[in-house]
Amino acid sequence: MTDTTVPAARITMYGAEWCGDCRRSKSLLDRLEVDYDYVDLLLVEDGADRARAISGRTNIPVIVFPDDTHMVEPSDAEVRTKLVVLGRIS
Repeated sequence: MTDTTVPAARITMYGAEWCGDCRRSKSLLDRLEVDYDYVDLLLVEDGADRARAISGRTNIPVIVFPDDTHMVEPSDAEVRTKLVVLGRIS
C-alpha cells in the first residue's frame, strides 16, 4: 500500500523578539504544540519585506495559514479560532 497523503502546508509566523505581540503569539503556538515556521525579522534578511508583501503593513506578527489567509497582530482568541477551523487543534 502506498501512502498518498500530502503533508499539510505549514503555518508561518513573521516576527521579532523585541515585539511583545510576537512573543505572545509564538508562545501560544508553542503551548498548543502547533507545527509552524518562524521567520525572525532580525535574522532573515528579507523577512520584513516578505511580511510586508503579505500583509501590506509593517505591523507584526504576521501569521500565514495553509489556506492562504493571514492575520496581523491577532489576539490569542483569533489564532485559536483559526487553528480550530483548520483542524490543527480541537
